[in-house]
Amino acid sequence: MTASLEQLRRCHFAVDLGAARTRVYVKGAGLVVDQPSAAAVNTRTGALIAVGELAEKMTGRTPHYIRVVRPVSGGTVVDIEMAQRMLRHLLGDKMRRSLRRKPILRAAACTPHDADPLAQRAAIETLVGLGARRVELVDTLIAAAVGCGLPVEQPEATMIMVCGAAATQVAVLSLGAIVTAERIPVGGEAVDHAIVQHLRHQHELMLPSQSVRPLQLALSGNGLTPHGPASTEIHGRDVATGLARSVQVDTAAVRDAIQTPLTAILDGIGKVLRDCPPDLVADLGERGIMMVGGSALLPGLDEMLREATGMPVRIAERPDVCAVQGLGAMLEGKIEPLALDPLGA
Repeated sequence: MTASLEQLRRCHFAVDLGAARTRVYVKGAGLVVDQPSAAAVNTRTGALIAVGELAEKMTGRTPHYIRVVRPVSGGTVVDIEMAQRMLRHLLGDKMRRSLRRKPILRAAACTPHDADPLAQRAAIETLVGLGARRVELVDTLIAAAVGCGLPVEQPEATMIMVCGAAATQVAVLSLGAIVTAERIPVGGEAVDHAIVQHLRHQHELMLPSQSVRPLQLALSGNGLTPHGPASTEIHGRDVATGLARSVQVDTAAVRDAIQTPLTAILDGIGKVLRDCPPDLVADLGERGIMMVGGSALLPGLDEMLREATGMPVRIAERPDVCAVQGLGAMLEGKIEPLALDPLGA
């Protein structure tokens, strides 16, 4: 279910609810919210303690009666009421009042490729709870391609790879539509989990929750390529004693540990190319793959894909906000649809 450009031009704000971050674009105001998708709740009273950055910092550091929850998982809203409360606080009273003045408030939202009707309904219900009278859904792949400047509406192939926290989506686009696509349930969180498990099993070291993203530490230098430093120091807690401890970790072993999730991504890219018409694959040999999403910044991932596919691989200028910027461009009317005249008049 993807809205037309004419429908999107009537929308007043757009929301990209991701597993890691929530972003809101307001027509005429630009990107007004870019915060972690997290909320801290007092389980005794049900009161909301904090949202966004502050709630993220509270993870693993709260008393037992305060729980940090994530209302979005894998790009799908799993707790509609909490997602609504989180969005209200992130938008703030002033912005909500200005939106409520619209006679018929319209909203747009990103949904993952091939999202089931239940996931689509959850996204719609979340924005209806904010006062939206109508909600248009846009495929994340289309929105991200528009946001990073790809010629989506042209009759030529473009390949995009959206590297999210919970999933990776790969697609070939042409004439403003998805020709073939694949959603792989492996993202930045799976890579982080592989590193955490490696440190636990090989070094008996547990990482604190605030260091669950240790990629910059473990893969500093040239990242996934073998040209980086041979070892790096990581701090954590000893599994047996519970005491703080530091270990020297072999970065080559870390690279081996994350090959399993990365192989699944490569398999997904291979499937998309196999299902793609040969004429479009020929276009891709020159244009290559555009990487967007927060996990696209994984050090050395682009180089690994370049070697595995033999195709040019580029990372968008601001990969983390491409999807919401694409929605914003559609809201502002900056995208012109391709005019086809079937009668040749």
